Amino acid sequence: MTVQTHPRGVRSFVLRAGRMTDGQQRALETLWPRFGVDYGAAALDLDALFGRRARRIVEIGFGNGANLIQMAARQPQDDFLGIEVHRPGVGRVLMEIGRLGLSNVRVSNHDAVEVIGEQLTPGCVDEVLVLFPDPWHKKRHHKRRLLNAAFVMLLATRLKPGGLLRVATDWEPYAQEMLAVCGACPLLANTAGAGAFAPRPDSRELTRFERRGERLGHGVRDLLFRRL
Repeated sequence: MTVQTHPRGVRSFVLRAGRMTDGQQRALETLWPRFGVDYGAAALDLDALFGRRARRIVEIGFGNGANLIQMAARQPQDDFLGIEVHRPGVGRVLMEIGRLGLSNVRVSNHDAVEVIGEQLTPGCVDEVLVLFPDPWHKKRHHKRRLLNAAFVMLLATRLKPGGLLRVATDWEPYAQEMLAVCGACPLLANTAGAGAFAPRPDSRELTRFERRGERLGHGVRDLLFRRL
């Protein structure tokens, strides 16, 4: 059953024709069969996908994959599923998987709303990361924002009890909206206390979006919610 988290026909992203390097294209051609996850309406068997049972962490919109790759290299005991709609980023992650010899990363090149809703089963994930999603600054575009009430509820259902939802943004109005939306979800509890933001985790790679926000003088806000 498809979960309708945004108005019909509205997506939280716009596909742009980013330039693929030769290395990214080769990685897509050679490594996707092993590390890529094709989209389909059937639920994934994560134990079969990774060939073991381990903690499962999902990063939505991983961009160039710097944080995803760093986590996977630092935590070989855990499994990571990265979801990204832009092919150059997927190609770059596949290149890094090959270069570093990682075996605990899988990537999806599809809309995260559909992947989460159709391919992940309730209670199958230990952590979900949504780092610097597009804030869609203009008011008429706010309907495109990824973290609305319906999608936050969907994410919460996919988390195991005690699982974590980690969110970060450098756009203050969106941060306040995220805080309110996540705080209103009956399945989640704010680990920092009601109405409070969490400290920046030392474990997070400094992404290019975060660096850009710092250059522009934007404060970065982190949220950390736990599945009840």
